[in-house]
Amino acid sequence: MDIRKLQRAIVDALEDVKAQDIKVFNTSHLTELFDRVIVASGTSNRQTKALASSVREKVKEAGGDIISTEGEDIGEWVLVDCGDAVVHILQPALRQYYNLEEIWGDKPVRVKLANTSAFGGARASEPLDDEEDEEDEAPAAKKPARKAPARRRSGA
Repeated sequence: MDIRKLQRAIVDALEDVKAQDIKVFNTSHLTELFDRVIVASGTSNRQTKALASSVREKVKEAGGDIISTEGEDIGEWVLVDCGDAVVHILQPALRQYYNLEEIWGDKPVRVKLANTSAFGGARASEPLDDEEDEEDEAPAAKKPARKAPARRRSGA
């Protein structure tokens, strides 16, 4: 299955069950095991389980395979392995603690999320990631912070 189609199916599934703070990361340059890591938050054990179920359903409908699902028995952190994409669904406290974005997040993929309007949410469009262009660009170098001059104390 095409990675863009798989990514779109996963993001749509997460949006359908109202996942919060959906982030998609290109990991093809970090590992050969998978091309995308998708991180999302659910507000309760019940919602994280429902999000994982929705991802499995949508991916299967789109013609993809589900390799495995982990963590559904507890529901605080559920991982859905979709082959070329791995989905992490966490509750906010665990997401903040483990900070997966720091591990996988050096190449975020820009994805248009569905608009939520009074007329119902429009479906998300095709992602805007330009992998070829991103890989050619070197990350901007960070400049070291300037140190403020030390203040002298006037003593008596």
